[in-house]
Amino acid sequence: MKSSLLVAAATTSCAHAFVPSPARASSRTLSSSSQLNMGLFDGVKEAFGADGMGELDSERETPIDRWMGWNAKSDKPAEAVGSKAPVNFVDSMDGSNYVTVTLSKPMGIVFEENDADFGGIFVLDLSEGGVAETDGAVHRGDQLISVGNDKVSGLQFEDALGKIIDTGAEERVKLVFFRGPAKFLYGPAGASQEWLDEFIKGGAAKKVEEAA
Repeated sequence: MKSSLLVAAATTSCAHAFVPSPARASSRTLSSSSQLNMGLFDGVKEAFGADGMGELDSERETPIDRWMGWNAKSDKPAEAVGSKAPVNFVDSMDGSNYVTVTLSKPMGIVFEENDADFGGIFVLDLSEGGVAETDGAVHRGDQLISVGNDKVSGLQFEDALGKIIDTGAEERVKLVFFRGPAKFLYGPAGASQEWLDEFIKGGAAKKVEEAA
């Protein structure tokens, strides 16, 4: 049974309210020159796939490479997920799809855990008139990535929320969120753990600024 937590810490002893969340619904074939049944990315794969460029190294690999099955060199066989780009794709290795905010307690954020296939937690709701809603940076559906310098993406509910609870009652807490669905953060198209580690430390964010 999934649980939600309204993050609230009004005193040094930290009072935390747990509230139940509402239930949530959980090769190549060309027969003729006139036959053009290939998707956009099929053509790209034919031209620039592993046969043409060799295996990608981990630094060059992107979420779309993993989604298409163009994986970096690995002991495991590459997994081809599909021949077309996923619908409404949000690149979790693009720093512009992340939000960083520093909030005081009580934050007024209700967190909910993702499906077990993904792990991690996201913003289910914001308390009306609360710190987070008033600040305006955090949106419903945002995926929590880190608390301070601690990465919490993929952690179980209690472990992820514990990082916030363990901070001081009077302390302003820095949170980093991914603005996109869990499947693009944790699925085959998700960011590599190395990229996330660097982003949280500020390295990836610096690269994004330099490229702009």
